[in-house]
Formats: sequence, structure tokens, C-alpha cells
Amino acid sequence: MTEQASTLNDRIAERVRELRAARGLSLDALATHCGVSRSMISLIERGESSPTAVLLEKLATGLGVALASLFEPARAGDDPVARLADQPLWRDPHSGYVRRNVSPAGSSPIQIVEVAFPPKARVAYESGAREPRIHQQVWVLENSIEVTVGEVCHRLGAGDCLAHALDRPVSYHNPTRSLTRYAVVIATLPSAWR
Repeated sequence: MTEQASTLNDRIAERVRELRAARGLSLDALATHCGVSRSMISLIERGESSPTAVLLEKLATGLGVALASLFEPARAGDDPVARLADQPLWRDPHSGYVRRNVSPAGSSPIQIVEVAFPPKARVAYESGAREPRIHQQVWVLENSIEVTVGEVCHRLGAGDCLAHALDRPVSYHNPTRSLTRYAVVIATLPSAWR
């Protein structure tokens, strides 16, 4: 494991522990709520696992946050600028996709993530409704990708943008032989706004 991956696993571990504690959830309660075993959550919280994107999405859903939130430092700084060198990169050990949290960590309800999605790769999230509501837009920067939201498949080319709520299963598939790049803009909405 590289030093950067180890540091990011430590950041994820600290963030999951912090979010779980803030919600007053035991390991058992979180495991029941998100469908991830207690032992796996414990390994993640100790930084002893390289979890997949699908597993992290289950935890994020159980904690009521966007997946991007798990990559933020536990104590966000006050700097409104996120320098490229400080934006964490993470590679999904299953699909090989690479995500970079672009946004400054902090209290903004909006997060931007850049994704490099390998040829022929596929990731399927079992996202479900969560509170607060989370919406996202997927903007294709290069090549194309198929995004299936619930039962509806959207084939997106360069420049296309798809908006949807994170309230049902979502899958991403790159059917091409080239790397696809896209940005995801995530907004966490207050409970009163629908």
C-alpha cells in the first residue's frame, strides 16, 4: 500500500468513527442500518481495510452523508481554497476508478468530485433514500458513460449532464475502450427544501 493510500485510509477511518459517534450509533447499530458487517466497519475504523466504493457508499448511506464526505478530514479547515496538491485521490480497489475530491473541506452543502473511470469498468451502488436529501449532477468531461438510476439507463457523452437524487440504486458503466472523465457535483439539501 502506498503512503498516500495509507494516509487516506486513516482519514476515512477517522471520518467514519467521527460520523458514527456524532450520530450516537454503536458498531452494531451502524452495521444493522447500512448492511455492512460489524467486523468490516471495525476494520475500516482502524484503517486496516481498503474498502471498495460500493462498501463506502453503504456506510455513507447509513450515516446520512454523501460518499465524498468520507474523504474529508475530520476537522475541516477554514481555508476556502482547495489546492490541487491537497485534494485527496482515491482508487477503488475493485473497479480501479480514481476519484478526487475537488472542493475545500468544510461546511458547504456542495461538493465537487472528479472521476477517472477505466474502460469497461462498472460500479453499482445500492443507494437509498437518506436524510438529509442528497442530489447530484454528473457532467461528462471526456468520452462517455452509462449511468443507470433505478431502472432508467442514461448514455452520456462529453458535455452531457445528468441530475438526480440519491434515493435509489445507481450504477456507472464505461462501455468504451477509453478512459472516461466526469465531474460529480453533490448538494446536500436542508430537510425543509424538496
